[in-house]
Amino acid sequence: MNARQTGFPRADVENDFLRMRRRQVLARLAHRLRREPDDVNLILPFDEVVAALGRRGERALGLQTIKVDTIVGTVDSTRDFDRFFRPTSARVRQRWERLALAQVRGEAIPPIDVYRIGDLHFVRDGHHRVSIAIAQGQTTIDAYVTEVLTVVSAKGIRRRGDLITKDYERLFRSRVPLTPAQLVRIKVSDPWSYAELGEAVEAWGFRCMQSSGEFLDREKIARLWFEQEYVPVVRMLEEADLLGKRTAAEAYLAVASERYRLIRTHDWNDDVIERLRVARRQR
Repeated sequence: MNARQTGFPRADVENDFLRMRRRQVLARLAHRLRREPDDVNLILPFDEVVAALGRRGERALGLQTIKVDTIVGTVDSTRDFDRFFRPTSARVRQRWERLALAQVRGEAIPPIDVYRIGDLHFVRDGHHRVSIAIAQGQTTIDAYVTEVLTVVSAKGIRRRGDLITKDYERLFRSRVPLTPAQLVRIKVSDPWSYAELGEAVEAWGFRCMQSSGEFLDREKIARLWFEQEYVPVVRMLEEADLLGKRTAAEAYLAVASERYRLIRTHDWNDDVIERLRVARRQR
């Protein structure tokens, strides 16, 4: 319960709401002064998150106690609350204070209803109750949970801008169906690099089919590319100290394109690596 109790329940909930509104306004002002990304305080939209990650299915988990700080998004399209469930206007004040007052007086409050994606929760019903729980210092809340299974993990999602990377990663996975163990070794910081890498793998697969004279499906191309192209090339780059501060996938992309531009070859050997090393030093 909030430590700032006055002994007058109605005054307490009014103060709680006003304090949450002040925090929201100050957070928005600080965001502008720090020139942070526009979406840093926006609540995460469930539909956009699922679209970016790719839905595989869902299952009902029943009533659970969940941590309040894992609730980051909403199924609702309205913007009555920010990323931390602070009211964005006075429009919700009447209902907010009515529910808060009922809770303070000990009336039964039903559990909220949420979707779970990874470790994140998205409110289907109960936005005001979540906001009130935060205002009153609660760390947990009872919720009916439905888990949504996705193609791409939700790990690393902090704001809406992160969904771009997840969306490109999902598309890459559909174009290059690697195993989970292989995908762990494919990491990039720029979302567009997933698209570039997908193009590179498909081009490699086309050349492979031309050489073998047989059709290869995406699964076979992905496996051959990873085993015969990606892993050996990354190993050579590591031995030649050509990775730098880039991820292995980023280094592969950079030298693969530069290899053909400078040397006009799709082959890999010590001479190619040495010429790429020299070219890098001269830049």
